Amino acid sequence: MNGAPPATGPLLLGVRHHGPGSARAVRAALDAAHPRAVLIEGPPEGDALLPLAADEQMRPPVALLAHAVDDPGRAAFWPFAVFSPEWVAIRWALRHDVPVRFIDLPAAHSLAMTDSPPADADPGGRGRGQAGDDASALVAASAVDPIAVLAEAAGYDDPERWWEDVVEHRAPDGQLADPRAPFAALGEAMTALREVYGDGGHPHDTVREAYMRIQLRAARKEFGDDIAVVCGAWHVPALGARTTVTADRALLKGMPKVKTEMTWVPWTHRRLARHSGYGAGIDSPGWYGHLFAAPDRPLERWMTKVAGLLRDEDRFVSSAHVIEAVRLAGTLAALRGRPLAGLGETTDAIRAVMCEGSDVPLALVRDRLVVGETLGEVPDSAPAVPLQRDLTRLQRTLRLKPEALERELELDLRKDTDAARSRLLHRLRLLAVGWGEPAAGRGSTGTFRESWRLRWEPEQHVQVAEAGVWGTTVLTAATAKAEAEAVSATALAEVTSLAERCLLAGLPDALPVVMRVLADRAALDADVGHLADALPALARTLRYGDVRSTDTAALGEVAAGLAERICVGLPPACTGLDADGADGLRRRVDGVHAAIGLLTGTVPADGIRERWTAVLHKLAARDTVAGVIRGRAARLLLDEGRIEEDDAARLMGLALSPGTPPADAAAWIEGFVGGGGMLLVHDERLLGLVDAWLAGVPADTFTDVLPLLRRTFSSYEPGVRRTLGELVRRGPGAGGPAGTAGGTAAPGFGPGLDNERADAVAPVLRLLLGLETEGADTAGHAMEELGATG
Repeated sequence: MNGAPPATGPLLLGVRHHGPGSARAVRAALDAAHPRAVLIEGPPEGDALLPLAADEQMRPPVALLAHAVDDPGRAAFWPFAVFSPEWVAIRWALRHDVPVRFIDLPAAHSLAMTDSPPADADPGGRGRGQAGDDASALVAASAVDPIAVLAEAAGYDDPERWWEDVVEHRAPDGQLADPRAPFAALGEAMTALREVYGDGGHPHDTVREAYMRIQLRAARKEFGDDIAVVCGAWHVPALGARTTVTADRALLKGMPKVKTEMTWVPWTHRRLARHSGYGAGIDSPGWYGHLFAAPDRPLERWMTKVAGLLRDEDRFVSSAHVIEAVRLAGTLAALRGRPLAGLGETTDAIRAVMCEGSDVPLALVRDRLVVGETLGEVPDSAPAVPLQRDLTRLQRTLRLKPEALERELELDLRKDTDAARSRLLHRLRLLAVGWGEPAAGRGSTGTFRESWRLRWEPEQHVQVAEAGVWGTTVLTAATAKAEAEAVSATALAEVTSLAERCLLAGLPDALPVVMRVLADRAALDADVGHLADALPALARTLRYGDVRSTDTAALGEVAAGLAERICVGLPPACTGLDADGADGLRRRVDGVHAAIGLLTGTVPADGIRERWTAVLHKLAARDTVAGVIRGRAARLLLDEGRIEEDDAARLMGLALSPGTPPADAAAWIEGFVGGGGMLLVHDERLLGLVDAWLAGVPADTFTDVLPLLRRTFSSYEPGVRRTLGELVRRGPGAGGPAGTAGGTAAPGFGPGLDNERADAVAPVLRLLLGLETEGADTAGHAMEELGATG
């Protein structure tokens, strides 16, 4: 094999994908040679899409997306950045009206050959399909990295540094006497490597290169030898090899094939980075983009850009910092024997001068600039599945532009636009398109507000393509998906959760199917645990149905039936449980209790709250019920005002009596005080009972109950734990407003109410409550009016 192209043969331009130096060299070589045709490593199915690269709306980074028609999840990307040599060649050909074609193995074959495409199916060298990354990682581990081998031969321990020195920092455009020379030298180096390593651990390369040679022969017949080929440098020796058409076709005989579709999709700089999962052979796409775009003085421009970022983050960075960082980077490059300051030198200079030696702001520089969050754009005329077109239309109508950078979105469901946005995001979640995820809101906890985290990732185009099998619009697809999930659901909780999601997504046509399945599952399921798991979602559905003006009468009937059956079946289910089973059922009791609160007054069943209260009384009083459930039932009754504090103290005293095994007593405490310690802070009697019991636990059993107690009290806020410690240290009667020791008042409190000082608060209190300014003129009267107004 001869790596250097002959003077009279096609111009073989071996590149490193996404390299700005390679891109500049390709542009210079094409300007000098002005070939009659340009051939590029890439899937031929993309030939029809190449003219879109000249569209004004096309803004890299972008990618060609190919997916199997019958299995959209089987897909592969071929990403391009503005500094990709292939992209530069495409744009050059379109600008000069020169035919441009892709010559790599068709995606129809590469997608069919394995569950994942070949290891370097995309121009970055690491394509990914639906299959997991494990197999790809094994291939990569056994494959040869030609850049690393050449760097080691040159005495470098860092392949990236070597590549920057010999390629990215070589002479600018127009300063090389022969623009072909660098490619000839690189071709010779790759020829030597392939003579030693063969296919280098990439078995698919043999087939791909055979196809590329066939395409090259066809182009030479059409255009002669005045052709330029832009491909990975690794393939140059194979394209210059002397083989026969028969031998190449034999390698391609009998290859599997699937029907594919292809389009352009937006890409991101983050996805160009190796660590992203769609590795493209570069760690710093933002830095490379800067090197390619900077018209002059790239180091100075980069330092200025970094200074601007740090200033936006309220860090003091002056012009003097920029000047000193530039000087330091240049000095470091000279000391290290580099032709120009590279990313390593600039990073070290930024850390020392602008970040004061800290890696914290430096991490921000790497994330925002070295990698970057740039999201490309594609023209409206690019082909897309109907579902993608409908989604794009909705995004524009609702002013929800996809962005690569994660952002928070607060929605007020009382507003029509925000309600429509909420429905869209919920429908996409149902379709497994992970653009938005619900987040804990920073404002109201009511039902009128929603908070979302939005971030658009390129692979979501694949998710949309997969979801396209359910329908041509987001609404019809989500409806069909919900109906299918309802029919295939095996657990009652799955169906109730689906009903809630249908309501949130605004899918009225799917609800009848879901409700029919829900009624059937509820009637047949006798497991009280399953019923308890299902009720909270139904309760939330009824709550949101009121907010979203949805008719939920049928859901109310099902919810009432579930609540009745839970009240009957729960007490027997709470006996004879092991620790894990008891803890799981305790969580279900919490969920049912919250659901009953939401259902009260909204379901066609009278007295449901009273029946649930009776259940809690049974659970709190029965010795056969697991301790954690008894304690929880007592706490819920106390919080609801269904028992007095004296009754709670009596139940705690019984649970912590000397005859109770320490483990059972600790479980009761976990159920009673778990999740919040303010009750113990404000009720010293209960705190005293817990303290006395804990002090009396025998030493030989203390270690057995310690993990349970630690789990309970570690959930408290630090301030609550500190206050409890102080109360226990000071002893009974010392920490509250009404002491219990000898009837004396606690420190800091007077012996009684100071009416004069209390009345001084009345005007402000009345103003805050919006009460009339005349009439009652004391704090007591104001509070009476407050009670009267509800």
